Amino acid sequence: MSTEAEYEPSPDQWVRDQVAAIEEAGDTNAVQVMDRPVVLMTTRGAKSGKIRKVPVMRVEHEGTFLAVASKGGAPEHPQWYHNLVAHPEIELMVDRERWPAVARRIEGEERAEWWERAVAAYPPYADYQAGTDRQIPLFVLERR
Repeated sequence: MSTEAEYEPSPDQWVRDQVAAIEEAGDTNAVQVMDRPVVLMTTRGAKSGKIRKVPVMRVEHEGTFLAVASKGGAPEHPQWYHNLVAHPEIELMVDRERWPAVARRIEGEERAEWWERAVAAYPPYADYQAGTDRQIPLFVLERR
């Protein structure tokens, strides 16, 4: 992902604070979401084209990571969902390492397998799904 575009921090203060802490430490272990480790996705805004950064809960299987677009079970997708759909090429930061990745939305049996992993990593995801009519989207973040 080219980072020539201007970085625009999140409108959410907690996201700005977490991104700042990660960048200052140079390590995603500097913060947690709901007492769980995170990875940092650097995306391109779907509408603005600006660089966006968002920490998401760390769900991992055999070195591959997952982004769960739960938004706490809200009826709408998180903003970063739209960014991944429009611009699936991202940068992923895990611990102190960064690499280019591609976000691929998954469905069917593959989604079912990853959903089990997501719920194992953070059991409230099951409650989030039960509380919304939308199927929570899952994106596998594949190293390029």
